[in-house]
Amino acid sequence: MLQIQAIRNNQAAIISALKKRHIDAAPIVAEILEADQKRRSSQTALDENLAKANSIAKEIGSLFKSGKAAEAQDLKEQSAQLKAQSKSLQESLQAATESLQELLYSLPNVPHESVVSGTSEADNEEIFKAGDIPVLHENALPHWELAKKYDLIDFELGVKIAGAGFPVYKGKGAKLQRALIAYFLDKNTEAGYTEIQPPLVVNEASGYGTGQLPDKEGQMYYMPEDQLYLIPTAEVPVTNIFRDVVLAETDFPIKYTAYTPCFRREAGSYGAHVRGLNRLHQFDKVEIVQVSHPDESYTALDGMVSHVKDILNELELPYRILRLCGGDLGFTSALTFDFELFSTAQDRWLEISSVSNFETFQANRLKLRFKDQDGKSVLAHTLNGSALALPRVLAGILENCQTPEGIKIPKVLQPYTGFDLIS
Repeated sequence: MLQIQAIRNNQAAIISALKKRHIDAAPIVAEILEADQKRRSSQTALDENLAKANSIAKEIGSLFKSGKAAEAQDLKEQSAQLKAQSKSLQESLQAATESLQELLYSLPNVPHESVVSGTSEADNEEIFKAGDIPVLHENALPHWELAKKYDLIDFELGVKIAGAGFPVYKGKGAKLQRALIAYFLDKNTEAGYTEIQPPLVVNEASGYGTGQLPDKEGQMYYMPEDQLYLIPTAEVPVTNIFRDVVLAETDFPIKYTAYTPCFRREAGSYGAHVRGLNRLHQFDKVEIVQVSHPDESYTALDGMVSHVKDILNELELPYRILRLCGGDLGFTSALTFDFELFSTAQDRWLEISSVSNFETFQANRLKLRFKDQDGKSVLAHTLNGSALALPRVLAGILENCQTPEGIKIPKVLQPYTGFDLIS
């Protein structure tokens, strides 16, 4: 959430920057400023009313001490009227505050200056590419056929148990999945991230804190009886550890990692492009989260990008990095780098990670601050990334590492799997 003071002071600059997202923010910014003015006017009127009531209360006390009961009684009637007015003003202030908050929730983050305009993923900038795209044998198969051939994943059984998008991993498929989780967590903890096992459900305040609500409400599984949401990513519970927290400047950098199942409704997702592991309602992911000093957050972002690169280099999989354009940038992000893995059997790139800097956008919602050297409360910066999302990494291994003899397991995973070939 953008800070209201920043909107007041930089109205034109914010409207101009949001054009990169192909958003005409002028109307909503005007509404926000109008609502802010109404809130401030209500606050001023309430403060003046309360001050006047306090003054009269003191005067009433003095009159009673002086034996002027009749005059005191007249003032008591004024005091009663002021109390009634105060109640009405408090209700107006609350309504104005809630209206302003809802408007602020609807405004996306301002893109970083390096973000280009663009209208869709077609306009994203490729900034890095690594790995050789393998030449597969004549009878190469996509991962969903390989999963069936080697009895690794049962998509039909998942449909029977839960529905489409809930696969059942079996045998060496389950073990490869577990190996990837352990490997990712080990890499992350070796890089200084503290491992966390968070809840798989969050309350509404947590959803608002990281920006999934209200923006992605339709994509989240909701349990109305308990008023809880299944998490779409570990980013939500892990980042909310710091909701309503005031840190010390010496606490930075804060680095957490977590493995969790993730749940997304993915409403309206159909077709060949979402077949197999390409898009699921439940999937496993290992997340990295950082809370950073504002002066260091972009250095931290570069470090997170390098960290994910290191993992993919060790897996020996072909990948590329994209800087997202304004039209493809997530609602809460100021700058995002997407990692895409090349699926040789499908002949297309598959997103496997997003690494983002949210600057103060989440921290403002979370009321996540730190005390600087002067004792002033300052909003921290938050960052997160996938290291990594498992389904498409697993799909990439199955497809890119297939041979006529079977699927070769990347060397770095073999100590975790206990086997080097699926045949």
